[in-house]
Amino acid sequence: MKNNDVKKRIQLIMFLPIVMALVLMGVSVYLFGTESPEGIATLIILGVYMLIAVITFFRISPEISRTLMDYSMEHGKVQKELLRELDVPYAILDQDAQILWANDMFHDVIEVHRSKRLRKSIEYYFPEITNDVLQNAFENIVEVEHGDKVYRIETKDIDLGSVFEDDGIDHSEGDVVIAMYLFDVTDLRKYEKYAIDQKLYAGLVYIDNYDEVMDSLEDVKHSILTALVDRKINMYLNNIDAIVKHIENDKYFFVFRQKYMDTLKKDRFSLLEEVKNINVGNDINMTLSIGIGSESSMDTNSFTNSYENARTAIGLALGRGGDQVAIKIDDKVTYFGGKSAGTEKTTRVKARVKAQAFEELLQSKDNVIIMAHKRPDADAFGSAMGIYRLATTLGKKSYVVLNEVTDAIRPLYNTFANGINYEGVFLKSSEAIAQVNNDTMVVVCDVNKPSMTECEELLSMVSTVVIFDHHRQTSESISETTLSYIEPFASSACEMIAEMYQYVSRNPKLRTQEADAMYAGILIDTDNFLNKTGVRTFEAASYLRKNGADVTRVRKMFRSSIDVMKEQAQGIANAEVFMDVFALSYVESDEKMKEAPTIAVAKVANELLNVVDIKASFVVTEGLDGILYVSGRSTGEINVQVILEKWGGGGHATVAGAQLEGRKKDDFFRELKGSLRQMYSEGDL
Repeated sequence: MKNNDVKKRIQLIMFLPIVMALVLMGVSVYLFGTESPEGIATLIILGVYMLIAVITFFRISPEISRTLMDYSMEHGKVQKELLRELDVPYAILDQDAQILWANDMFHDVIEVHRSKRLRKSIEYYFPEITNDVLQNAFENIVEVEHGDKVYRIETKDIDLGSVFEDDGIDHSEGDVVIAMYLFDVTDLRKYEKYAIDQKLYAGLVYIDNYDEVMDSLEDVKHSILTALVDRKINMYLNNIDAIVKHIENDKYFFVFRQKYMDTLKKDRFSLLEEVKNINVGNDINMTLSIGIGSESSMDTNSFTNSYENARTAIGLALGRGGDQVAIKIDDKVTYFGGKSAGTEKTTRVKARVKAQAFEELLQSKDNVIIMAHKRPDADAFGSAMGIYRLATTLGKKSYVVLNEVTDAIRPLYNTFANGINYEGVFLKSSEAIAQVNNDTMVVVCDVNKPSMTECEELLSMVSTVVIFDHHRQTSESISETTLSYIEPFASSACEMIAEMYQYVSRNPKLRTQEADAMYAGILIDTDNFLNKTGVRTFEAASYLRKNGADVTRVRKMFRSSIDVMKEQAQGIANAEVFMDVFALSYVESDEKMKEAPTIAVAKVANELLNVVDIKASFVVTEGLDGILYVSGRSTGEINVQVILEKWGGGGHATVAGAQLEGRKKDDFFRELKGSLRQMYSEGDL
């Protein structure tokens, strides 16, 4: 409260008796008159009282002003002394961050003698507190480390003009100083970190190829290999003070505290390589997959949720081919490892189980809508037609969503479009949506990312969604699927569908066009059986041959035009070798062509693998639609899927791709080279 305000209020209080005396004199005159003894006595008494009150008012009023002034000055001195001796470091700065005044505790914090005047800016003592931080800073809060202490610095703007506007002191408009407080939060942050470090993480360790390794090893060595693997896992996890439980022959469960997570990340989970290097005569290296789960919030932290996240993470790690670590915290997933292409599964049990489950689902539905990924290739189209024939054999009305007929599938599509047996089968997205009812099933082929499907809206419109895919899973996946068959070890989705045909009770019979389409899918995805092929690949191809697929006919369909051959030659001529093992190239788009030369890009990427010492190739083209198309190929020694995943791409270890909107090839190659250098230095390649 201002001094003048206090003075006025006290004067008002002292003036009130005079007013009351006048009022009482008027009342006395009214009641007793001026001639009666009572009236005269009352007026005399009130007059004397009023005279005393007036004399007191005029004599004491100056004393009040002097007393208030003395009090104000003493009060200011007390306040200043209290601020100087305050246990909280406090300083006043000007708008240029120069220190105008600081109390004793502030001097102690910055280790400057209390009697010495501070002439430097606050940034000299606290580099984090720059002019930018203080500029227009109203109640800013910043945490800084100073020595072995952590301080929470709070600043507040004070407008001197508003402070002194009633005191008659002239201050220019905008004359502002900054009050700064330093609060020691060292112990608070220490206890917070301790609480966070004690948070438990759940983990699962699965041996990817336990059965395959044991089958390749002599029986007498089984126990030796098992003991060595068990010892490696236990020793590694004991280093992070983890509790480990061996729950099955090929599965472990462990729990550890968050404080060790950074240790594991810096080590890049060397356990993967340690187990892979164990050899007691086994022809196949044993590989591990690790899933770790937790929650970021301490308020909602639940160990049950952490365990569920760990289960989801191990599923992602296995879905991407194994030999890697997946860490899932809330919705964020981080991957480590995954350099190897994995080991082919020789058992067909999974294919039989999935085929029977799919047949049961088909029996419960009347309507089947099949779709693959955008800009479908031969594998996407062939697998979709394979599912179409399987569903129609069981008497279900089936449709295939096809928004665009690309050059990659045009030869195959024409064999269906020219006949009458497939009228009304191929639908646009809008037409497919109109066919949805309560008995509709959606089957997704050759893709597991919802954003890449032909019609993402269909996934949320039906209750039954089935996926058949051979690409590694990413953090973006189709949720709440009724049946999911994702096999990264398969060469193609067509191979998976061909295997399933052999376990369906109705014994479906493929038509010639359908067998050709599925055979073409395997042929294209394996680059004429050169990449990603195994025993099951050739068995699937043999099955399709028995059902009418003609090798010569399919080969003629996919002969290149002279323009594609020229584009392919251009791509090879543009190639450069990077780090001695990577081939990088590009194919220029022709404005006369309606589509980007994606076929030529894929063929160039395959051809560049024939160069001596080249382990992986990346070829791009800038489409006229503003999309940069990237094809990655590998001989198997480098995982191109892990590399292109950084740009939202996908695929599997030896064949991967990406589509980047609004990007130029020069920018992409610069980023790619930087990423390859970093991954090589960190041992991820």
